[in-house]
Amino acid sequence: MCGIFGFIAAPGAKLGPNRMRSYLRDLFELSEPRGQEASGLAITLGRQVSVFKRGQRPRDMLRSRGYREFLSKTLADMLLDREARLKEPVAVIGHCRLVTNGAEIVAGNNHPIKVDGLVGIHNGIVTNDTKLWDKYPKFRREHESDSEILLRILDDQIAAKKNVKTALKHLFSEIQGSASIAFFPTSGSILGLATNLGSLHILSVPDKNVLVFASEAYFLQQFALRNKRDIGNGANGSRQLYAGEGCIIPFHNITPSFFSLDKQERDPKKTTFCSDGKAFSIVDCSSRIAEIKRCTKCILPSTYPFLEFDENGICNQCRDYEPIQLAGRATLESKLAQYRSKDGSPDCIVAFSGGRDSSFGLHLLKKEYKMNPIAYTYDWGMVTGIARRNQARMLGKLQIEHILRAADIPTKRRYIRKNIQAWLKRPHLGMVPLFMAGDKFFYDIGRKLRSELGIPLVIFCAGNELERTDFKGGFAGVREPIHGQRLFAYSAFNKLQIATFYAGQYLLNPRYINESLFDTLHSFRSSFLSKDDFLYLFHYVPWEEEEINKTLINEYGWEVASHTNNTWRIGDGYTTFINHIYLTIAGFTEFDTYRSQQIRKGLISRKQAIQAVERDNEPDMAVLAEFTQQVGLNLHEVMSRIDLIPKLY
Repeated sequence: MCGIFGFIAAPGAKLGPNRMRSYLRDLFELSEPRGQEASGLAITLGRQVSVFKRGQRPRDMLRSRGYREFLSKTLADMLLDREARLKEPVAVIGHCRLVTNGAEIVAGNNHPIKVDGLVGIHNGIVTNDTKLWDKYPKFRREHESDSEILLRILDDQIAAKKNVKTALKHLFSEIQGSASIAFFPTSGSILGLATNLGSLHILSVPDKNVLVFASEAYFLQQFALRNKRDIGNGANGSRQLYAGEGCIIPFHNITPSFFSLDKQERDPKKTTFCSDGKAFSIVDCSSRIAEIKRCTKCILPSTYPFLEFDENGICNQCRDYEPIQLAGRATLESKLAQYRSKDGSPDCIVAFSGGRDSSFGLHLLKKEYKMNPIAYTYDWGMVTGIARRNQARMLGKLQIEHILRAADIPTKRRYIRKNIQAWLKRPHLGMVPLFMAGDKFFYDIGRKLRSELGIPLVIFCAGNELERTDFKGGFAGVREPIHGQRLFAYSAFNKLQIATFYAGQYLLNPRYINESLFDTLHSFRSSFLSKDDFLYLFHYVPWEEEEINKTLINEYGWEVASHTNNTWRIGDGYTTFINHIYLTIAGFTEFDTYRSQQIRKGLISRKQAIQAVERDNEPDMAVLAEFTQQVGLNLHEVMSRIDLIPKLY
């Protein structure tokens, strides 16, 4: 199970920033054998609890720039007298995680876990967590970790009863499984400890004003030996918290108060926990994404390529924005009328991915414009199960013929794997679109079917300006023009820029020169060079998200993803992966650009956009796991390597 640890240094303790770093390093190193998949800590200084955590093994986190910067910033607030003794207490809880429930790649699953009124760590497994979530419907579940419900119940009970002992007794009467916990309630200057299996030990050094705890007595013995010069002979030996025992330790005098967790045992003394009546605030410093400067009108960050802010903080994308003028329904009708058959025979070919745009487009063409389409799909190995099921729903209800062209899927997936592995050797955000090069042959298939079927009209249900992702070319050094979502519409200069950029990256990183090379070259030709005279549906008709979702879900039983309320990008298997890369390195994803476009069109407010991307950008572990399994990569290894890539913020 996980390793948990921490310490309190009361006023008078000789503990400057350097010694603090040393204590933390020792406790992480000693506890690491109990869990090496994620690491984190919370530090209380003044009236703030600062949290930092990573989905990395402790030794990697300790070496990371983010951790060093976090400590430097946090420890700068330590108040010391002339003899380098603390004027105010400092307290720490730390965690070395062995993953059980909730993947470490999702930051919220890692410890310390913050809930409304406390921050805590947990070692063990709560086996009745699902039943507890059902029992407490007022709690909003945010992550997959079983530890979350434990801390939410504790927080709720402390708030209701104003008594930590009573709250802990109630908690341990509710949970099944194993639990050793440590926590800081924001309402008081105390450390709370409790265990139902005995995996907590305390080392008290009263003459040095220091108290340390850890999961194993051996860790405390080794800690005392490593720091004998500082601690001296003041350590009175470690004391185990026995199974079914809790402990409250005030910051200012570090005298533990032990008690039984037996709910039936009466506690005549009502132990309050806020020594000075002042509350703490909790700040999660794990990610600096929240600190990135963003446009004051939309939500694009300063890490977005070619973004510039004026004196009011408004970006050039907002200043230069002009809505695209749609050609209109009348123009669309006149074009379609040239091809519409009078006898019901097929009169157009529609590219059909199973995503929301192509699904609604198929509905629109068949129901409103009375066309007789044939749908075609190119399955290159990344069409998801949900997309296939939605294809079946739409085609069955609309009674439309479906032509499927499948690639050599194992080969395509191998190409993706090799290019991701090459990219990880020398990561550059401009090269991320290379992973999706294999899907561009759907253009060629549309051209070929036009000839085979003798149907000249090929329709793409695309062109929606909200879905512009100019940053992908931007990271390659290309300022994309307005091109209506048509790569063929790039200027000759832009196409040359992209080709030159890719050639340079191939020379700098020869691992890209693998068996996928010719596939990539043909993809570039298919999307950028070969003639694109297809009809793009949303160049003519408005794209209304609410209408699209309502129509698809209510009329066709269209399936949505379980992990998000957003219906965009749920039909392909790679989007979650590449969005995780962009978010980790640049601090934004496709969803940030999508929501920013909605702001500019007046569809949502900036506040609504910020709330939406918090949900949109939360990675779905099932999708990530499926993607990496399909292409033959180790999810944990790849995500850990991505996390170590230098950030743009």
